[in-house]
Amino acid sequence: MLLVNWRDTTNPEGGGSERYVEEVARGLAVLGWSVTVLCAAYPGSPREARRDDVRYLYRGSKVTVYLRGLLHTLLSRPDRVVDVQNGLPFFTRLVRRTGIVVLVHHVHHEQWPVVYPGWQGRFGWWLESRVAPRLYGDCRYVTVSSASRDELLGLGVDAQRIDVVHNGTDPAPARQRPRAAVPTVVCVGRIVPHKQVEHAVDAIAEARSVLPDARLLIVGSGWWEDSLRSYVVERGLEDAVEFRGHVSEADKHAAYDEAWVLALPSLKEGWGLVVGEAAGHGVPTVAYRSAGGPTESVHDGESGVLVDTADEFKTTIIRLLQDDAARDKLALGATATAGNFTWPATVGAWDRVLTGSQTQEDRPATVLAGP
Repeated sequence: MLLVNWRDTTNPEGGGSERYVEEVARGLAVLGWSVTVLCAAYPGSPREARRDDVRYLYRGSKVTVYLRGLLHTLLSRPDRVVDVQNGLPFFTRLVRRTGIVVLVHHVHHEQWPVVYPGWQGRFGWWLESRVAPRLYGDCRYVTVSSASRDELLGLGVDAQRIDVVHNGTDPAPARQRPRAAVPTVVCVGRIVPHKQVEHAVDAIAEARSVLPDARLLIVGSGWWEDSLRSYVVERGLEDAVEFRGHVSEADKHAAYDEAWVLALPSLKEGWGLVVGEAAGHGVPTVAYRSAGGPTESVHDGESGVLVDTADEFKTTIIRLLQDDAARDKLALGATATAGNFTWPATVGAWDRVLTGSQTQEDRPATVLAGP
């Protein structure tokens, strides 16, 4: 089996969607599949690596990886191909007729004009919304939430060809650090424009008028980091915002240990893997309802809060930092929901999709992995 994806978790810009792909690949290898992941090379990456019985090939740049993935699909002739469409497809359907499963974490309508203003964004959206659904018109689709399934339906993908396979969540490791003594918010993920980390910065700026010691931990890296750092300086928050960069799993969980609240201000999330990670540490999440996936990964009012506007995002974070009782109630709810989704359930669902992808094209779409 071949999975073609734009990057992996060792890439400094890797995130939750890459983690999902790698957990699926690792789990399928355990089940006996011979699994190869082809992704973009990056400075310092090997040409080939093997982790957890999965072969990783690093080919091309973030642009040319699509051509390299297409050529590898043609030449290697795998039994199954998972075409991971993070906005753009790998066009594998051009070189084979059967055995393709399309993985879409979410539709990128809102992201295209933010990341690529002008004709590039319009062209990218045309490829995603018009070309890809027609090219892959007889393939099965997998997505990670009902919200993303509804988006695919809006692009014309047949309902009976879409399966929902949720993200899993690792059990939280033993606590490494005590909860921070001062009000602490954490943001975890890639630093790119559509993650809107500036909204978390704004929340801390406003919080410090009533909570002078409030601080923000930013865990992750990305090409937008210089702009975000400049914004922090403009707001005069150098002493309140800490950039921790692309860290190890242990250090990421240590940041959750310290946090009081997880801020997830993304414009769009297919699911929000960080929600479950934070929940395992008893950390509730504040996210936008319009982001899609968080409407399922966050239990509004139980394990976190969903909001509709930037002002509401700020005021909700400040309220939770001030209100110990409300925050503790959400923390208990977060802990209770943390084990609802598991990686073995996710892998099992994928195994069923892959073994039936060529022979059950007319079966109804289902939610194959959930609580």
